[in-house]
Amino acid sequence: MPTPVLIVGHKNPDNDSIAAAVGYAYLKNELMKQTLENDPSAEKFTYIPARLGPLPQESEAILNEYSVEAPEAINHVHARIQDVMTPDPIWLSEDSTLVDAGRLLRKHNKRAVVVKDKDDKYAGLVSLRTIANRYISAMDHCESDSAQDLENAANDLASSLSQSVSELLEDEVVFLNKGDLLKDAAEPILMSELREGVVLDEDGHCIGIVTRTDVAKHPKRKVILVDHNERSQAANGIDEAEVVEIIDHHRIGDVSTSNPIHFLNLPVGSSATIVALQFMEHDVEIPKGIAAVLLSAIMTDTVILKSPTATPIDEEVAEMLAAIVGEPVKDFGMKVLSYRGGDADLPIEKLVTADSKEFVVGDDTILIAQHETVTLDVVMQREEEIRAFLKELREKHDYAYVLLLVTDIFEEGSMFIVEGLHGQVDRVFGIDSSKSTWVPGILSRKKQVAAPLLES
Repeated sequence: MPTPVLIVGHKNPDNDSIAAAVGYAYLKNELMKQTLENDPSAEKFTYIPARLGPLPQESEAILNEYSVEAPEAINHVHARIQDVMTPDPIWLSEDSTLVDAGRLLRKHNKRAVVVKDKDDKYAGLVSLRTIANRYISAMDHCESDSAQDLENAANDLASSLSQSVSELLEDEVVFLNKGDLLKDAAEPILMSELREGVVLDEDGHCIGIVTRTDVAKHPKRKVILVDHNERSQAANGIDEAEVVEIIDHHRIGDVSTSNPIHFLNLPVGSSATIVALQFMEHDVEIPKGIAAVLLSAIMTDTVILKSPTATPIDEEVAEMLAAIVGEPVKDFGMKVLSYRGGDADLPIEKLVTADSKEFVVGDDTILIAQHETVTLDVVMQREEEIRAFLKELREKHDYAYVLLLVTDIFEEGSMFIVEGLHGQVDRVFGIDSSKSTWVPGILSRKKQVAAPLLES
């Protein structure tokens, strides 16, 4: 069974985070196929794109338009029951006998066997302990060493062999769900006299068994990080996971690993650009749908190549992807941006936090959010509502301040809206951010805003 490897972007995923996960998972799975063709005995992995939040509107639209499956939504990368359970455990029907159970346990060298009803649902568990206790109970006939008592015991043991397993089911069984955190299930399993737990699905079917040995292994989920490499932006449980690769275009953060890994960090405008370059390096053909997904991310992360973060490499890759998609770069970029919802009706939480990241500045944590628009006036009509939500965010997460950049793509600048201790913003940008302030030329959160704030 292939080992799953999650490919996941940062919290509050933007289009680049989604696209990089989708594109890189496709590439890694294609490379896995090539590896197995050359060496069928090679260790097998399956790469799963994932996300830590809802899909941005433009991501959802592009994925649907080109029939590309969306990344799996996850909440954490802690080890789960399904990561260690033995799937499809051995089983018996309810009308099986004790001798059937004994033979099956001996054949597979197991401590327990699942019993199913006529609908193939879980009916119970028969264990070695059950069988042993049943045999020992025959000794009740041996009050003496008389021939009669021994004969009675022998007859009782013989009759037990044909006894139905449904009469000898275990009473105290630990039941688990496949999505349960392994660390939460460890104590019940370790305390259980059976030394194992039964995993049931929603319909009552037994889909797995977890033993004490499984719990003791302390497994780690394998993860590839894309579009980030800071713990504050990573999935919950990242310290318990095994990070095996990182693909990013941001500053180098504080994610650490126990072993050397493939860490590809390039100063380009989009993680999707790096993923596309990896396709080229490995000479893997990019399907039209994957090309569209990657191109959409380059368009949004570089503001249709207008951002100062955009590089000649981004431009070359965008042209290459556009040729596969069959649309001019600028036309495709405008189409992607048009998929974003109308600013007047967009839920305030989505407007503010859909593209937001935490940063640590000294002893403080700040949040910098960005909303790109072609209708700045419509967004600013909601300033009172925006500020109220920013205040709630700051109080809830104890941020030193929250900064929202409302970026006008056509006018090529951003309105700064700050709630909290705005002195650092004022000092770095030479503005008075006690009120909303227009700063021309600001298009990139990473290069033009986060970097100078972190360096100040």
